[in-house]
Order: sequence, then structure tokens, then C-alpha cells
Amino acid sequence: MGTKFEFSIDRGGTFTDIYARCPGGRVRTLKLLSSDPDRYPDAPTEGIRRILEQETGRPFPAGEPIDTSAISWIRMGTTVATNALLEKKGAEMALLITAGFRDVLHIGNQARPKIFDLSVSCPDVLYRDVVEVDERLFLASPRCQMKHDYERVTARSGQELLVVRRPDLSALEPQLQALLDRGITSLAVVLMHSYLYPDHERLVGALAARLGFTHVSLSSEVMSMARLVPRGFTAAADAYLTPCIKHYLKSFSSGFRDELRGVNVLFMQSDGGLTPMDSFNGSRAILSGPAGGVVGYAQTTHRRETQLAVIGFDMGGTSTDVSRFDGAFEHVFESTTAGVVIQAPQLDVNTVAAGGGSVLAFRDGLFAVGPESAGAHPGPVCYKKGGPLTVTDANLVLGRLLPDFFPRIFGPNEDQPLDSSAAYTQMQNLTNDVNKFLQSQKGDAVSEPMSVEEVAMGFIRVANETMCRPIRSLTQARGHDTSQHALACFGGAGGQHACAIARALGMGTVFVHRYAGILSAFGMALADVVHEAQEPCGLLYGPDNFAYFDERLVALSEVCREKLRHQGFTDDKIVTEVHLHMRYDKTDCALMIHPSEAGTDGAPAPTHGDFMEAFLRRYRKEFGFVISDRDVVVDDVRVRGRGLASVDDDVTLPPAQTPPTPKTETKVYFVGGYRTVQVYLLSELGAGQEIAGPAIIMDSLSTILVEPGQ
Repeated sequence: MGTKFEFSIDRGGTFTDIYARCPGGRVRTLKLLSSDPDRYPDAPTEGIRRILEQETGRPFPAGEPIDTSAISWIRMGTTVATNALLEKKGAEMALLITAGFRDVLHIGNQARPKIFDLSVSCPDVLYRDVVEVDERLFLASPRCQMKHDYERVTARSGQELLVVRRPDLSALEPQLQALLDRGITSLAVVLMHSYLYPDHERLVGALAARLGFTHVSLSSEVMSMARLVPRGFTAAADAYLTPCIKHYLKSFSSGFRDELRGVNVLFMQSDGGLTPMDSFNGSRAILSGPAGGVVGYAQTTHRRETQLAVIGFDMGGTSTDVSRFDGAFEHVFESTTAGVVIQAPQLDVNTVAAGGGSVLAFRDGLFAVGPESAGAHPGPVCYKKGGPLTVTDANLVLGRLLPDFFPRIFGPNEDQPLDSSAAYTQMQNLTNDVNKFLQSQKGDAVSEPMSVEEVAMGFIRVANETMCRPIRSLTQARGHDTSQHALACFGGAGGQHACAIARALGMGTVFVHRYAGILSAFGMALADVVHEAQEPCGLLYGPDNFAYFDERLVALSEVCREKLRHQGFTDDKIVTEVHLHMRYDKTDCALMIHPSEAGTDGAPAPTHGDFMEAFLRRYRKEFGFVISDRDVVVDDVRVRGRGLASVDDDVTLPPAQTPPTPKTETKVYFVGGYRTVQVYLLSELGAGQEIAGPAIIMDSLSTILVEPGQ
């Protein structure tokens, strides 16, 4: 047991969740609004202050820097980068790119994902201006006869490059100064072939730093991979978002004495690994918050002995995140968020704009849920801050939320309960609009008008179907049987919808963790610290190059180990995972491959394992075929190092000897009418006790609705 406090925090769009291990082993949890400017400037800082004050009995005055002498570490996931990208509120930045390619990111990859939409608009670029850098490199090739005797340099991969022109820094300097004069202080530097030869980008970056730019993202450092367009998008996103992150980190640190020096502060990255605060950047922060939840349910729900894959269902106030875990984290290495392609490893999480705070509307005869959200401020109608009608209000109208069991933290002064009457009044107004529309469509033939409860139930069913779609995309669309999965429900609103979602998808098992309401925060306490090393390759996969692959994998593994040793991990707590980024020659679809055991099919292989067998199996699964007579190219060599977290052993609880006892009962509306429902307290339930639906299980962090027949 630690002698100091350990905090894990998920700063979401609506709520900030905190899981704290206190000296002596006691656990404290806290949920508070992420934005409440009238009460506190920063939710994570305020949450830490409250827990320290309540647990130690010492005063920690609001507004004064917090004494950190009793804090061991802080781990946090945040939606700062995600919100800045979605709302286009990032830093003022400019793009520096090789001359002749100024519009390449505006053109993009010419993908048309919504070809049947009547109104299609090209996503706005992130940069305010473009400066062309007069420099050029060519890959040397014996098939290409050059008229000039250009300087030859060796690339990272061992390939030979021709330097046609080095950057003219004297000509570039006044252009950069003009950007500074216009208030642009962040740059993305994206030069041709810099993933092979980064020296030109480094020269430009050094000049920008000397002139006074506060942030410079070099594409060769942000993501050293081939393909100019996604590498450029990634560097631009990094330059656009990292200043926002650094601003928040500075603000967060300023709330503590000595700006958190001496405290181990780690932030969750999109790939499910933690990184030190000074290494946290924009391109790897898009899924910072949801990643903690994936780690949480993977560590606590999946059991290898059952062979049952798990779907993570994280329903928060603003959105719902869906993911899948079957013994290993599923990563993607290129994703698109808000029209921006980001080439960086992240967990494969599908997000849909439907959460507890999603706004309800009746448009053109259709029930619409989201994508707009009430957020934390003003929040739903029932928060008593003048907010719009939301999914939370619909659940309250149907009796699925019980105000008496909620803390009195609502209203202008945060001292009032949820307002059921206000939610019902607004739902009545919306019901009137629905019935007027039905009357106008059917005239005298209209049936009985819809009741308030029927309309509220209609919105709940629309929300449930919206949240089912990404689950089908992760399972059925990829050849998996949805019914052969368990549903791990978490997030503040997940328990209210989990049983209905599971029934709609034919899933027979639903897991609700003890800390389901704050599982993203809890997951960060279980997460590993991660460092990745990657370099370009460009060689054919074959026996002639196996020794090179092994040599580079060993070298990159040592880089990862050394980084993790500096963070306090011993060698027995460090694990490395090796990958080759492989594709068929003359194609551009590369897959990141982790090897099978060496020589599983009898073929020669590197000592690290049989990458070819794993590549063919994965390619066939993804595309349904393989190309037997085509060479395979290794684009990149990658190693992921993990400093293993200390996880408590599972504890087997003795079975309860008595049946569960309800705390009270209430009326809840289901399809067909109201039903009498028993209400149980989660804290009073014992191991092995069974509860038949309909029922409600209440907890300080979430509400669990067990539907009839479940």
C-alpha cells in the first residue's frame, strides 16, 4: 500500500471522473462537471483539492496552489485535443512544405466518403497560410539517368538519395518573420522524403525556433512514415493541437505548488499507453480519454479461459465510444477525425454522437438524437441551468433515473436535485409538436395522440439504435458474430441503456464493473507506460534482409528499454513488441504486422518470428485473398515498449447467503406501459445474488436498468 495519494483522472466533455488511491489503501471516487466557471477554473484540480481536503482533514483553500507533498502520481486522459479538432479551435498555425506542393493537403487523397449526400463540402484545412520551401531530394535509382552530378547522401533506411537543392534559409527567414508578425506562432514542416532524410526539416525547424516560434512540428519526428499526404496531415494536426495541450498543461500545473515538480504526471495517449506530461502531443491525444476505458474493461472484464470477446460500450454525456477486445488491443495506424487524416497508432474506437447529453429534436417528422450536445454547461433541462431537452431528460421522464439517489449538485449554486418537473414540462411541449405534425399528416384519420412517455420512449429507442450501429460495424462488418461477444458497459450513462443494446444485438452477457461510472479513470490506474520507436525501411521481405530486420528490431527495442528505464522501470517490468509495416509491392495498402512464432510453416524467418505467415493470414482476413506471386515490401520497422503497471491480484468474494433486499420500489415506463420496479443499492449486493428484471441498481457513480425478462 502506498503512503501517498495516487490520482487517475478522466476529463471528459461533460463530466470529470476521478479515481484516487489514498494512503493505507482506501479508495475515493468523485464525479464533477468538467466546466463550471462560476465554481472553479479547472475540474481535475478542483477534484484533487476536494479529495485531499476530505481525506486529510487539512484545509486546501480554493484558488491557492495545492501542496503536492502527499501526492505520488497523477494520471490523466483529456478531451482537450479532441474538442479543439472537432470545434476547429486549435492554434493559429502555418504549413511549410516543399516548393510545388502547397495545395497537396487541401487536395488530400480525393476520397469521397459521402458520395450520395446532397450537400458535400470539403473539410477546411487546419493551417492559415502556406510557405513553400525551395528544397528537393530524389531517391537514387540506376534506372533514372540524371543530367547533373548531384550530392549523394545515405537515408535512414540505407537507401541513396540525391540532394537537388538544400533549403535556402536566407530566403526563408523573411517569410517566417512575416508569419510571426501576423500572430502565427506554430508551424508544421512537411518536406518531401524527410522520413528518409530529416536533415532539411531540422534546418528549417532550427531557424523557426531561433526566430521565436513557440511550437514547430517536424513531420519526420511526429510520424516518420512514407506517404506525404497523411504524414503532412499528421504534422499539421500536431502543430494545430499541441499548443492547446501545452496551454492546458501549463494551466493545470499552475494549480499546484512548484508546478508539480517531484510528482510523476502521466497522460494517456490514443494508443492506450501512458506518456510523461512533457512528451504528450496533439497527434497522439485524439483518443486520450476513451483509451482509458478500453484499458479498464480489457483488464477487468476479458477472461481468456472463456474465449468470449468483449465489446466495450462507453456512453458518456457527449458521445458513445465502442471498441472490441479479444485478448489483444486492436490498433489502427491511420484514422480520420473531423476530415483530418492522422497517421499515428491509436486504439480502434468508433465514436457516435449520442450520449446522455445529446439534444432531442423533432425534425420533418423524425425523432432526432444529437449530434448536438448540451455539454456540462448548461447541461440537460433537469440540471436547472437553462439547457435543452436531452436523452438524460427522457430517461428521467420515464422513471429510469431516480433524483433521490443523486447528489444535490445541480442548479446555479450546485445545491439542488435533478428537476423532474422541468424535464416533463419540456417533453410535454415536444410531444405537442409531435402530435400537431401527426394531425397535419393524417387529418381526421389520426389515431390517439402520443403520450409524453411514448415520445420519450421513442427518443430512447432512436438513441439505442444509433449506438448499435458502431457495434455492428466492429463485429458483423468484419466477419464476427455479435452474439458471441459480451458487452462491457461503462460511462456515466451506459448502465441505463446496456440491457436494451444487448437485447437488440442478441448478446447474452453484460458486464458492469464496480467502477463502471468512472471506468476510463480507473483504467488509467491499470495502464502501462509506453514508448514507441520506428524507422523507415523500404526493403523486400526475404532471407537476404532477415539479418537487417533483426538488427534494427534489436536496436529499436533497446531505445524503448532505455526510455522506460529512465522512467523508473526495471528490465523485468519492460516488455517489447516488434512489428513490420508490410505491403505487397506496387500497392499502397500496408499492414502493421506482429509476427507468428518463428517458422510456423517451415519457411525461413527472422529470429523475431514469422512475419510473412502473419502477413498472409491478416491480408486474407482483411481482403479475402492473397497475391501469391508478388514480392512483399517492408515499409517500416517498429517496436512498442511497455513499462508494466502494478495491478492488484483478483480477489474471490465469498457467496452471499441471503437473497438481495430491495431498498425501495418505483414506477418505470417500458414499451407497453408502466411497471413496478424494485430498486437495489449496488453497495448492498453480495457475490452470487441474482436479480430478475425489471429492476434498477443504484450506485453513486451510475444507474443500471435491468429490463423486463432479463
